[in-house]
Amino acid sequence: MKKFRIIITSFLIVFSIPVNSQVELYGNSYNSFTDGEILEYKLKYGFFNTSYASLSLDEIDQDGEKIYKASAVGRTTGMARLFFKVEDLYESYFEKDFVKPIKSIRDIYEGGYIRNSETEYDHTNNIGYFKNKLNGEEREIKLLDNIQDLVSTFYFLRKHLDISELKLNDYIFVNIFFSAENYPFKMKYLGKEILKTKFGLVECMKFTPFMETGRVFRDNEGISLWVTNDENRIPIKVKADLRVGSITADLFRFRGILNPFKIIIE
Repeated sequence: MKKFRIIITSFLIVFSIPVNSQVELYGNSYNSFTDGEILEYKLKYGFFNTSYASLSLDEIDQDGEKIYKASAVGRTTGMARLFFKVEDLYESYFEKDFVKPIKSIRDIYEGGYIRNSETEYDHTNNIGYFKNKLNGEEREIKLLDNIQDLVSTFYFLRKHLDISELKLNDYIFVNIFFSAENYPFKMKYLGKEILKTKFGLVECMKFTPFMETGRVFRDNEGISLWVTNDENRIPIKVKADLRVGSITADLFRFRGILNPFKIIIE
């Protein structure tokens, strides 16, 4: 049942910030989301609905400044919950003008695997102040440049990525802070694709994150990600090819999006 933990986590980390190329790809800001947006996903393993995930965004006041709080929730449903209970919560607090994390919270239960931690970010000195809430451990961790957390990365790319600069087979190199560690990561852009969804035909950008091979995924391109090629830039589908089948996550409901959701009319 470890695959449910991995796919829910993978669903959250498919986007991150590039190590280099920031000047070319991230010099602008785009109005791609707003306060009150909610995205909801169903995860399927074979013919079974196994899990549910959601991303929600709220504007809050912190010391007199308006910032965003983004929450990602993941949990198993139905029969899968009887065999492997998952209750995951990831939260990210970040600035509105230029997305970078101020604070991250990870509070998860995955079949007996429990983690509850909080990280605050000092981007000037590239230091993360990590606290394990279960045992009270506190650490200062040196961060890689241009770090993002699991959740803020969705919003960073939606707001700052200049998709006009992306070319077929380009690589996006990323730095993620997760589970008290820095993770260099890369993702390949595979171009545009028309995707059949429950909402109709939607033009998407397709990406492949490179993952560790041999343990769970069939190869080092075991996950595919589709993002709407419109002003919203919504992750609409994730597919993971495992050694024992595949799991897909599909957008099934959304509320509060800022721009029109574009559907191709035949």
